[in-house]
Amino acid sequence: MPAEWEPHHATWLGWPHHRSDWPGKFAPIPWVYAEIVRKLTPGEMARILVSSAAHERQARGVLARAGVDLGRVEFFRFPTNRGWTRDFGPIFVRRMPPQREVVIARFRFNAWAKYPDWKQDDRIPERVAAKLKLPLHRARGEGGKPDIVLEGGAIDVNGRGTLLTTEQCLLDPAVQVRNPGLSRAELEGVLRDYLGATNVLWLGDGIAGDDTHGHVDDLCRFVNPRTVVLCSERDPREANYRALQENRERLEGMRLEDGSKIAVVELPMPGPLSRPALLRRPTAARELRELLHRERRRARPDVQRSE
Repeated sequence: MPAEWEPHHATWLGWPHHRSDWPGKFAPIPWVYAEIVRKLTPGEMARILVSSAAHERQARGVLARAGVDLGRVEFFRFPTNRGWTRDFGPIFVRRMPPQREVVIARFRFNAWAKYPDWKQDDRIPERVAAKLKLPLHRARGEGGKPDIVLEGGAIDVNGRGTLLTTEQCLLDPAVQVRNPGLSRAELEGVLRDYLGATNVLWLGDGIAGDDTHGHVDDLCRFVNPRTVVLCSERDPREANYRALQENRERLEGMRLEDGSKIAVVELPMPGPLSRPALLRRPTAARELRELLHRERRRARPDVQRSE
């Protein structure tokens, strides 16, 4: 599985439509997506999932008014339950030489083992594979076990064989259980066989209030093959303090695929944002993605990315 900063042809997005994902704040969201697409399209294609012809017309209108070059946008009329393409969309991987072909590693999606509306989202990898005429490989455990559930936000890779994830997300036996009865060793085997992850690094818990129950992309990301950015909390009274301290300690003892140490850059946690019901909502993911964008632009300003 390539790292996100490697050359690729397109970025996939699901045009927003599930209003309860942004309760009371949906109106500006399509314009936020339009700005994302406007920033992407000078260097790559944007491939956008829409639910219908009407949904596509709506998206085109917003994009055109935002100044997006629609010649750099492709629409796919594939209905979805929600819009979190990073989690349910296809994972593109490269086969090892001599074939060198791009294939889709097909993992199942079950709405983070939490929500009932997921069946349309779960069909997206097959539909993309058929449309693009790409081979699709179903990620399965040994001994006839069911297809493996895995969201894109649950993992991060450096493109050289090392993969980051969390025990809370993939190994919790009681809360939001993705793959009941599947052991750590079996999961590592699946990640090796289908994503080429020869070195799986397990962090502990994720960010408090994370709806996904432990996605690693909320707290720790590779910014180059040897460096990660890790959220940090200095206030012992905060809910995230202990978990983030433990994750820092784990990283200090971990090694990359070649045996070298990992360089860790700390990103201070922002204060929590609260809804009226006082539910903690993590904001670190947004700041982490902004930092990653800046770091990657400094590191590879000349890259045009390809799928």
